[in-house]
Amino acid sequence: MTENSQSTWFTLPRVLFWVLVICFFVLQLRLWIGEDSLADIWRLKGEIERQEQENYLAAERNKRLRAEVKNLKEGLDAVEERARTQLGMVKEDETFFLIIDDDQQ
Repeated sequence: MTENSQSTWFTLPRVLFWVLVICFFVLQLRLWIGEDSLADIWRLKGEIERQEQENYLAAERNKRLRAEVKNLKEGLDAVEERARTQLGMVKEDETFFLIIDDDQQ
């Protein structure tokens, strides 16, 4: 009787069912965890969006710098403005007035 009960437990459909269940769980595990999983793809998409944002900001900064360099090369007005604001220079025949606010002392 024990041989008969063992043989009914190892039937082909039952073994095939458990093999398929194990394959299903292995595939699910690979889908959700590990390299090339859905979580990994979502993380990479987030990194791509962040990098695209950084690239856009860098491109805008580069445009502004190119325009400033062009302006400095072509015109004296930009050089004069920079000398006045950053270096505190004045032209000949100009008078420099420094106004001191009493609240700041």
